[in-house]
Amino acid sequence: MKIVIDGMGGDNAPKSNVEGVVDAIKEYNVDLIVTGDKELLEKEFSNYEFDRSKLEIIHTTEVIENEDKPVKAIRSKKDASMVIALRLVKEGKADAVVSAGNTGALLAGGLFVVGRIKGIDRPCLCPAMPNAKHGMTLIADGGANADCKPRNLVEFAAMSNIYSKKVLGIENPRLALANVGIEEGKGNDLVKKSYEELKKLDLNFIGNVEARDAINACTDIIVCDGFTGNILLKSVEGVAMSVMKLIKETILSSTKGKMGAMLIKSDLQKLKSFMDYAEYGGAPLLGVDGGVIKAHGSSNAKAIKNAINQGIKFAQGNVVEDIKEVVKKIEEQNKEEK
Repeated sequence: MKIVIDGMGGDNAPKSNVEGVVDAIKEYNVDLIVTGDKELLEKEFSNYEFDRSKLEIIHTTEVIENEDKPVKAIRSKKDASMVIALRLVKEGKADAVVSAGNTGALLAGGLFVVGRIKGIDRPCLCPAMPNAKHGMTLIADGGANADCKPRNLVEFAAMSNIYSKKVLGIENPRLALANVGIEEGKGNDLVKKSYEELKKLDLNFIGNVEARDAINACTDIIVCDGFTGNILLKSVEGVAMSVMKLIKETILSSTKGKMGAMLIKSDLQKLKSFMDYAEYGGAPLLGVDGGVIKAHGSSNAKAIKNAINQGIKFAQGNVVEDIKEVVKKIEEQNKEEK
């Protein structure tokens, strides 16, 4: 097994990417490929001691920047670190790719370079957000598809269900539909039709969930269009950041608060860690014919290491093959109904 990392992608590249790769080699004993400027990468890697036989560096001459237009960048920058990494997955030379680079470019590259799984209308991005039971809840879709049809939401549900089982280790994932109310029959036309289709599938579909309950660990997967999912995710992130800031300001505003903080320092650290995106690695792009993991743009070494671990589990769990099997079953079921 080999995982390829876009060495030049992300706000902290290549330093954090290199450190994350070193940590992953030490902890997971996995073979890794890093794409990017070889001279820069070699200089960074020289600062660490690790098993160099586990590392391969592929030199590239271009970098896709955050301000680049996604599709144009994928098509014009043929020797970009991200493009070469995606091509290695397409050619079967790597089992999954991890990149903290331009999100739009990685999504476009997943489609145009790696390619869509036959039968899948649209791939979806599945970021995780923390929930009240110190676990995580997947959002499917988290922003790849602003406008969707019921068919898309059904595919998002089936694919994220497989990912939750194989990568996150949830035996029977609870799956809910994002809506404005929990009652059946609520919502717009897309949600109503999707609800009826989801009931037909062999999934642990528990019905609708409201945004205010998304963080309460009442479900393992929230299915929605990418527009809704991205707003939901960013809202939760914003609230979490504001709450942590308010807690800090309140504690530091008085001597009594500062003294109390010393007593609960370890508990506050646990809370901070629970809210940290680095703990969750990255978001898989499900529906493309290979493993594609999008790490946070400002990923540190820990986030990169955890994203690499996701790639390992993705490959070991045969996620792509299982999605292909589910697609066949859904197509056969649709034919029977017609």
